[in-house]
Amino acid sequence: MRDRKMKKLVTFGSCASLLTMFMFTFNSAQATVFVQCPGDTDGDAIIDSPDPAHPNAKCLHISGSDGFVNMGDGYLQYMFGFGKLNGILPDDVGDEGIFNAEFSAPTIVLDQGDEFYLSLTNTGMTARPDLFDPHTVHFHGFPNASSVFDGLPDASISVNMGATLTYYYNVKEPGTYLYHCHVEAAEHMQMGMMGNLYVRPGQNGTSIEFPAASGRFYTKFVYNDVDGSTGYDVEMPLQITGFDPVFHDASMNTQPLPFADMLDTYHMFNGRGYPVTVEADNYYDVNPGLAQAENGGKNSQPISSKITVTQGQKLLLRITNLSITQFHTVTVMGLPMRVVGQGAKELTDKYDTSSVNLGGGESYDVIIDTAGVSTGTYFAYITELNQLSNNQQSFGGPMTEIVVN
Repeated sequence: MRDRKMKKLVTFGSCASLLTMFMFTFNSAQATVFVQCPGDTDGDAIIDSPDPAHPNAKCLHISGSDGFVNMGDGYLQYMFGFGKLNGILPDDVGDEGIFNAEFSAPTIVLDQGDEFYLSLTNTGMTARPDLFDPHTVHFHGFPNASSVFDGLPDASISVNMGATLTYYYNVKEPGTYLYHCHVEAAEHMQMGMMGNLYVRPGQNGTSIEFPAASGRFYTKFVYNDVDGSTGYDVEMPLQITGFDPVFHDASMNTQPLPFADMLDTYHMFNGRGYPVTVEADNYYDVNPGLAQAENGGKNSQPISSKITVTQGQKLLLRITNLSITQFHTVTVMGLPMRVVGQGAKELTDKYDTSSVNLGGGESYDVIIDTAGVSTGTYFAYITELNQLSNNQQSFGGPMTEIVVN
């Protein structure tokens, strides 16, 4: 394992002479970093003075770049990804965009009625300065008003290195979505350009009793259900993804990419394999210092999937699958699962189940009621037991803990 890591580090070191050329190329295009955000006065995607014409504006600035993450067994993996740039002035985007990739990508949480301005700057591939891949953002399942914002390269705009595009979304439909790059989708999604995205309904903030005369009131809901049947107390997105280490190593080492032989052996929740899924948000890898050192001190795996609820609360799991090679079935041992939504749509006929099966690009909204269950630790995991591993290391993969206090 150590030899494989050192080989990767040596390969990265051999790119050093090209990094100066990379920075010169990006900095020479600095004027093309242009963020659109109503009420933002300095271009850092933070609203300084709310614009009365856009009272519900929300802004996010992300980079498209590369970086390194550690798998659940400690293996250092090269990746492409999106990273957050909010608060970064345009003149500093070139420097901050280096190795800014996060896996999973920054979680996007919106409210129904928002005007969402999403700026994507392609800051380039630092470890592969020979690549000039464009990027897009595809808001999967969202009904765009115009194809120009849909992220499909054949019907919209791709963002070239050194350029910025601001996507505009008039958010009308609540539900659980997902987002990813749609340029050379099999490659860029395999390499890690994907993240959680969900929209909360306008009904949030109202108090509804469900069931009637039960004494249980909710102010947070999955959909505008009127009767409170999608009410919940605690939520957690769980996005299933997978990496093929042979494919990633070929990309790092400038070798032909084995598309036909693609086989994920690292399966993950929110960009981590168990037991790292349950570590804190700021716990970036299982070998502290390694991936962070390669990423210039940045946290490339920021999302913990550990869930804590109080007995009697309802837990919402926003489950999505962005694996490009596998269907997956998710279950929660010992806890009841009620499906209230699928594909960002509320179900008329909600149903109880012990598991949900998802193909690539699918989403489910599952509510778990902890009323009457015993306190303790429960496990959410995929039922493909041969994939509950971190490559050749057993007892890993897409599994996380639900702690009922």
